[in-house]
Amino acid sequence: MAKENKKRKGNLKYSILLLLLIAILLITSTYAWFTANQVVSVGTLDVQVQAANGLQISVDAHTWKTSISKQEILDASYTGVKNQIPDELTAVSSAKEVDSGLLNMFLGTITSDDGGAQTLTATKETDGDGAGVTTGNYIAFNMFLRVDQETEIVLTETSGVTFVDTDRGLQNSARVAFINEGNVPDAGQESTIQPMMNGDSALIWEPNNDSHNNSAITHANQNYGQTITDGQVVPYVGVAQAIADGIPLADTITADDTNFKSVTVDMPSGSDGIGEEGLDFITLQPGVTKIRVYMWIEGQDYDCENGASGSNIAFNMEFAIKQGAGA
Repeated sequence: MAKENKKRKGNLKYSILLLLLIAILLITSTYAWFTANQVVSVGTLDVQVQAANGLQISVDAHTWKTSISKQEILDASYTGVKNQIPDELTAVSSAKEVDSGLLNMFLGTITSDDGGAQTLTATKETDGDGAGVTTGNYIAFNMFLRVDQETEIVLTETSGVTFVDTDRGLQNSARVAFINEGNVPDAGQESTIQPMMNGDSALIWEPNNDSHNNSAITHANQNYGQTITDGQVVPYVGVAQAIADGIPLADTITADDTNFKSVTVDMPSGSDGIGEEGLDFITLQPGVTKIRVYMWIEGQDYDCENGASGSNIAFNMEFAIKQGAGA
């Protein structure tokens, strides 16, 4: 017993980083992209970020704490702040491309002709600029992490995106992206790290990547001519540029390297969840690192379909020092 208690204490020592919980309430009158063009309303949205055991976190790289809240993220004010936590979410799409430190996002619209044929157009989204932004179609914010030595971080087994009340499968189309915007070797350099936007690539986490309910399976077949099964990992392509001329819906799932590009998922996790060793996330360098976080409903996912309306989903993310790494 003493041996087990010692092991538990050791595990607690190394479970240091971020618990970020977002509960998104999708009311019954809403639908998801792509065939219904409705808004996904956010009823309850909570953000909590916690840190311990040598790691510190901040919304501005000036005031360091062991936890930050949704309101603190919205209240953060400094040169270069681009934090948005909207009151409504609409499904968007990304091909994982980064421009000047920001993830390219596109909002799609479906149009049906008199014969019922559906086509897709898309417009480029712009991240909210400034503090306290509660508009937009996805969540995006900056956070700053501080460590004293090089530290390997993983996404832990307690992380996942789940339904809260009724399982209609919308959680299966959720995505999270992380962009490392840069590092300064010491705290007290907030004027340098705050506006830093050096990131040129993103890490994508796709939870529930092998889960598909019957509505999604039917949706894939009827709208895209694709046969998928529950338990199958289905690759997807993201929208890569604005699309002015409608493209037939069935043609939107093929990568053409212009309008649509294949997306490599860096951190996949299926219905069995994340294993005990966690998913490799990032190696933090000593000093302060700025990371930009995006959370959205991916419209190009077959699971993002009309039958997913009326769902409650929660994003749960916990990061920890990789076992055997760090002090």
